[in-house]
Amino acid sequence: MNTNANNRQPFSWVPIAIAASLVVGIWLGLLFSGKKAGEYDRKLNNILNLVSNEYVDNIEVDSLIELSIPEILSNLDPHSYYLSAKELQLAEEDLSGSFSGIGISFQISEDTLYVIEVIPGGPSEKAGIVAGDKIISANGKSLVGLDQNVIKETLRGKKDSKVKLEVKRMTSNKPLTFVVTRGDVPVKAVDAAYMIEKNTGYVRVNQFGRTTYDEFMQALTTLKADGAKRYIVDLRGNGGGYMEMAIYMANEFLPANQLIVSTKGRYKNNDSKVWSDGNGSFKDDEVIVLIDEFSASASEIFAGAIQDNDRGLIVGCRSFGKGLVQKQFDLGDKSAIRLTIARYYTPSGRCIQKDYKAHGLLSYEKELFDRYTKGELYSRDSIKTDEKQQFRTLHGRTVYGGGGIIPDIFVPQDTTPITSYYIAITNAQIIPQFVLKFVQSNRSMLSEAKDHKQLLRMLNNNEQLLNDFVDFASEHGIPARWYYINQSKDLIIKTIKALIARDLFGQSAFYPIYNRNDKTVDAALKAFSKHQATFPILPNSY
Repeated sequence: MNTNANNRQPFSWVPIAIAASLVVGIWLGLLFSGKKAGEYDRKLNNILNLVSNEYVDNIEVDSLIELSIPEILSNLDPHSYYLSAKELQLAEEDLSGSFSGIGISFQISEDTLYVIEVIPGGPSEKAGIVAGDKIISANGKSLVGLDQNVIKETLRGKKDSKVKLEVKRMTSNKPLTFVVTRGDVPVKAVDAAYMIEKNTGYVRVNQFGRTTYDEFMQALTTLKADGAKRYIVDLRGNGGGYMEMAIYMANEFLPANQLIVSTKGRYKNNDSKVWSDGNGSFKDDEVIVLIDEFSASASEIFAGAIQDNDRGLIVGCRSFGKGLVQKQFDLGDKSAIRLTIARYYTPSGRCIQKDYKAHGLLSYEKELFDRYTKGELYSRDSIKTDEKQQFRTLHGRTVYGGGGIIPDIFVPQDTTPITSYYIAITNAQIIPQFVLKFVQSNRSMLSEAKDHKQLLRMLNNNEQLLNDFVDFASEHGIPARWYYINQSKDLIIKTIKALIARDLFGQSAFYPIYNRNDKTVDAALKAFSKHQATFPILPNSY
């Protein structure tokens, strides 16, 4: 395949185009430097042998290497990194679309594991585990007081392996025992998909994993059947994943022969351009993409393709700013490195990677915090743009490179309800603990609700719910301060109801409640009502 950057390639070939050979790069680098790989091997081996044989203390060389590799990679860029065998396994499970486990969502409260959701048809449901159960041990090992990641590792395991769980249940005076046969547990990329208004579908995507495109298409197709003619794609908090998934998704909205993304690396075989094929199913539907400061990488590829082709509007605040492409190289001991091999560019030609060289990696890591302190999240005027990195969209709108996707419609963060009281209950995880107890105590009554709409009608006494919560928080060390409580009450009540709905009906029931009075969502709906997202988006049209 010809990978010349000037040649148009169908989007389906992008994995091949960007998967350049690291070996060739290293070989060329050594060739131009006039050195051979053997010289480096000998030097490294000499150093390790000296440490092993002559250092004052006994040193595990393997451990020393494990500690040194991340340090070496950290000097390249912020996104090249090393994964140990265990880290790699967990990372691949998170993006693969499934892993082998017992099929529950859980929460740690007062050092105890509470089951908040049992995946329908999964291993735990088949064994008899129900929401509200406390799992106190697995194969005789106590789970009380353990870190959440340790519990995950304990409950996950090989497919068809068995784990014996000891469970405390409110309806039983004695602990119950269940033997669960581990099986495939789906990892969902689409958190929610529902009709948010007449003709308007809402889809929230939490990552770009192997199943994201399929889930996304299923969600859009269902919404279209329900009458959707325009779509809100919520990528807030989505840190990215596989580039291909973002490309496939963007292709669904674009007419033929529109550039989606390009990549440029050290060598020509890392360069590519990916174009839409015109076969998308939603080319004529309006679209708005929601982003925030945690939307990164593949999220920015999707948003950039929509924005630069004037296909739809971007709403929210400036995205993270990750424009580097990594490829995974597996090592012999089942560990791996993910090495930056190229930069990607949006259709207008901008690289949205924020600077990581001028002030060092520490400054790069605290850049998001600086956005808060400098007021960027509260005022569009505080967003600093580099006039030297000014680009034009397909129909002449001005966009900027060098630090994330700047939204077309900026929505400042509403800090009014974020009082010292709200921060205190959030840091102490009081709301999830209250919801857990509330659902356990009222499960028989709450189970009469068929969906989140019936649940909201059932939970119509906001004053009583708030008072019960404040009493609960007081019992857990957060004293009532009603001046601040009244400022935060709408957010507290909304969060409580959304979490109750999640516990009863699953993750998909959370967002239809939590999105109510969300200023970013409201801004998108307002733009739709004014027909501002109609293709093509022109300068000064919103």
